[in-house]
Amino acid sequence: MLDIVWAHLEEIVAVLLFGIGFTTLLLNRNLIKKIIGFNIMDTAVYLFLTSVGYIEGRAAPILKDGVTSAQAYTNPIPAGLVLTGIVVSVSVTALMLALTARLYRRYHTLDIDRIALLMKGEDA
Repeated sequence: MLDIVWAHLEEIVAVLLFGIGFTTLLLNRNLIKKIIGFNIMDTAVYLFLTSVGYIEGRAAPILKDGVTSAQAYTNPIPAGLVLTGIVVSVSVTALMLALTARLYRRYHTLDIDRIALLMKGEDA
């Protein structure tokens, strides 16, 4: 049993991180804490993709020493997905933080329930 845990440690950590981020996203009313939970979930997905895409004993997909067999290299697709995901994640985080700063300037709170009540009061 312990051998299975050690063999899949990265995947287990990724699932735990995703769970921590998801519960942070659901249970906190503070917008900054929700953004942090979202980023923890992103990190868990990147860790999972990286750990699944890695193949023990293979080299990075850079042609060197005349090796042309695809069996000598790891798959570059997961690394490309992770890099693209990180760029998108940083952009989304910046947008969320900018909107959070705007909401704070307008309503003077980061509590999402209070913001919703204040917004309803403005509609009436």
